[in-house]
Amino acid sequence: MELTMERQPDLSKRGVFWTWWAAGTASGAGSAVGAVALPLTALTVLDAGPFEMGLIAAAGYVAWLVIGLPAGVLVQRLPLRGAQIGADLARAAAVGSVPLAWWFGWLSVAQLVVVALVISFANVIFDVANATFLPEIVEREQLQARNSLVSATHATTQLGGPSAGGLFVQLLGPVVTVLVDAVSYLVSAALLRTLPARGGRVRGHQGQKGLIREGWRFVVRHPVMGPGMWTATAVNFVCGAQLAVYPLYLVRELHAPAALVGFLLAVEGIGSLVGAALTPRITRRLGSARALVWAGFTAVAGAALIPAGTGWVAYAAFAAGNVVFAGGVVVLSVTTRTYRQIASPPQLLPRVMATVRFVSWGAIPVGGLVAGALAGPLGGRVTLWLFAAAVLAAPLALVLSPVRRLRELTDFQPDRRTIDADDD
Repeated sequence: MELTMERQPDLSKRGVFWTWWAAGTASGAGSAVGAVALPLTALTVLDAGPFEMGLIAAAGYVAWLVIGLPAGVLVQRLPLRGAQIGADLARAAAVGSVPLAWWFGWLSVAQLVVVALVISFANVIFDVANATFLPEIVEREQLQARNSLVSATHATTQLGGPSAGGLFVQLLGPVVTVLVDAVSYLVSAALLRTLPARGGRVRGHQGQKGLIREGWRFVVRHPVMGPGMWTATAVNFVCGAQLAVYPLYLVRELHAPAALVGFLLAVEGIGSLVGAALTPRITRRLGSARALVWAGFTAVAGAALIPAGTGWVAYAAFAAGNVVFAGGVVVLSVTTRTYRQIASPPQLLPRVMATVRFVSWGAIPVGGLVAGALAGPLGGRVTLWLFAAAVLAAPLALVLSPVRRLRELTDFQPDRRTIDADDD
């Protein structure tokens, strides 16, 4: 069946990108504060155990497994701006319920899990719409630079947000600090409301399952996008474990105070910022394909360093390992995301992004649950060592694919008949 997408005239209003960027920055800054406040609320207010921490971390990403694939079709049927605003409002309501429940004495681990679930489902819609919106408002030759800027901005919020969150938690308490995250979503929604509506309407006779299957086949049969997706999956599986284990490891094994926990979590932003800033230079020097392999092995080295040492050496190793790991991951992320936006047919892009995130981000809750189950009997340090070994699968997925023979990802011209062939 033929599928086309109606396209409106190109946006010409000056400042559309920067308004879009400002909305994401406001939301990201609040989320970075909330990323510290929510787990510390579970740990210090509700005395959550290792498995409960893993459950909360997993709930924050499980929606990718539930609606990750149909999200691509759903986003194609909705106005992009409206989908993002709705997601922002849902997240603000969920996060705002935490201090309200605490005030009345109703707060529980179960509620934090529900809050994380609501945020998770809203994140799916927002992120797929957001990734689809960017190519609509920038030229193709600017995508690498804009993606790097977005990653650098995210790194900056990750650098300052957790540190501020840790300080706020120490001064105000974790529950009150959660309000910062709720306000950030409202600011993001207000900014997005000023943007022109964008979004295509799907035309043709394919049902939802047919549209999902078309996007899935395109990605998994693509000799470059497929390995890139499995690389991201391995990395995100480990990231999910880190989300679950880091607070437990820092607070209960290294006995770090709240302000230091915020600082140590924030140093990841340094690596992300450096990685985002250097990605264009690295890809120009090495080529985008070789840069991916290099970045994968860099991430492995960083993950192996994170759980090393004791005392102040452990703090230093944790910080240094996070910087190296985050730097490698950002180079992987920016490079593969840009290639997907360039190499995907426009009518397939929302479903391509949804497919990749369904698989790769779906690994985050799985990693969180596995890590939560292991951290109880084995402890946080041993669990982090095990997941450092697991991240080796990321560069291996590239080395064992056609990517190893390329300098630039765009050098590979796949046989579209193979990618588009029916399953029959």
